[in-house]
Amino acid sequence: METLGIFFILILVGFFAGSHIEKKHLADLHDREYRTRQLPLINIGAKTPIPEADRAKLFVGSVVVSSDYFKTFVASWMNFFGGRITVYETLVERGRREAMLRMKEDAIKWGARQVVNVRLETAEMGGQNPNGVVAVEIIAYGTGVQ
Repeated sequence: METLGIFFILILVGFFAGSHIEKKHLADLHDREYRTRQLPLINIGAKTPIPEADRAKLFVGSVVVSSDYFKTFVASWMNFFGGRITVYETLVERGRREAMLRMKEDAIKWGARQVVNVRLETAEMGGQNPNGVVAVEIIAYGTGVQ
């Protein structure tokens, strides 16, 4: 009975703390995206001319975002029945946005006019871990030009 009580306490703490932290992070992302909106991110195709540049530098933004206990619990049930695991979609979205912002902020500090050929890479961390830790690393990279 005591184990069940601890389980429900962890679920409740995970839900409320995770929701609060997620909302706070989303608000921070929105503010930073607004502040960095002047730096364009451009993907160049094979037949597109490369922009003229005096200098160029590779910029990388990396982040590891972890799931809270509540989302991990809900996702395990959703995984059992199949289909989309929607509770992890916001986790991946937050990670993607954070990685892009870190890359853009570094490029702005350097004085880039734009960042070209932006790419995203992801890696799952701890997905098969028996203690239930779920995290994703997202890396954004591109070439900043002056």
